[in-house]
Amino acid sequence: MTQAELVARVSSGVSDFTARQWDALNPGGNPFVSHAFLTALEESGSVGSGSGWTPAPISLEDDEGRLLAAMPNYAKVHSQGEYVFDHSWADAWHRAGGSYYPKLQIAPPFTPATGPRLLLSDPVYAAPLLRAAERVAVQNGFSSAHATFIDPSQHAMFEDNDWLLRHDIQFHWKNRGYASFDGFLDDLSSRKRKAIRKERKRAQEGVEIRQLRGLDIKPEHWDAFWIFYQDTGARKWGSPYLTREAFDLLGERMGDQVLLILAFYDDQPIAGALNFVGPEAIYGRYWGCSYDKRFLHFELCYYQAIDLAIEFGISRVEAGAQGGHKLARGYEPVETVSAHWLADSGFREAIADFLRRERQGVATDKLFLGERTPFKQGS
Repeated sequence: MTQAELVARVSSGVSDFTARQWDALNPGGNPFVSHAFLTALEESGSVGSGSGWTPAPISLEDDEGRLLAAMPNYAKVHSQGEYVFDHSWADAWHRAGGSYYPKLQIAPPFTPATGPRLLLSDPVYAAPLLRAAERVAVQNGFSSAHATFIDPSQHAMFEDNDWLLRHDIQFHWKNRGYASFDGFLDDLSSRKRKAIRKERKRAQEGVEIRQLRGLDIKPEHWDAFWIFYQDTGARKWGSPYLTREAFDLLGERMGDQVLLILAFYDDQPIAGALNFVGPEAIYGRYWGCSYDKRFLHFELCYYQAIDLAIEFGISRVEAGAQGGHKLARGYEPVETVSAHWLADSGFREAIADFLRRERQGVATDKLFLGERTPFKQGS
């Protein structure tokens, strides 16, 4: 089939597609580009009117209407909820007399987790899908298009189509075939091993920790977690991104891919961490508490996730954006990549120069951090 026979469409939401159509393009089962996750955000009002995230998925069809490729895409009027920070770019463009917003954001909202950004029935459709995104930006007078936290298998697809790559660092835990948490600790230096054991003991004293999945998560559990989530959101980014209804829909639609870890004191929940489970990773997403117990954050967000990754035989834990404190707890520096297309050639060259210089600093930081992991030499 030639590119001329392809039909590119912009839809009003992922809800315009059936789950069978959309998820057929996500054979790896990444939870955040699934039909269930993206439509839950749409139908709960977490994206859409008033959020600054307008759903606009772009798709390619053949002349018989069969879906060949798609991307989760949003028109953005701000840069919140992306975790790849371009505020300085926006400021520079505005000072030069341009309008940086609206822009296109190709990624699941509020989710700094790696995954496919081009959903393809065949890799041959990567180039026409990216060209379609560029045309949408140009036709609507948008400054740019951005794909964030791209799965490593797709980096070359963007670079080969002249999108600029930007590098950053997250901290991921890697499962080296451990049979138990103690097996993981055996790879650490004696001092770090003792420190983690002390933290876990202190965190677990006087509380009961429950791991809930699928139908085990009841409305009262979501009610408790909603309170934790609102508190954390208000302190970190001003207002929570997700609505209360979003948690109900995610729990209903995603089943055992949703993992809620709660800590109880006197049978009352006092803290919680929400994770999503994919075939290759456990993704930590949200945390909150109503009582500040020392080390409980590390226990619920990091150590419990490691326990479960070992139990399930999952290869890594992605614990979200930033957080150098993860390093001492066995989470290692890992490169993350985003891709950027700028409509203005002069602005593009300025950004390309900035990224070349930034990349050197990121590489230096990664090397520095890699030398300070808690692992024994040679592990």
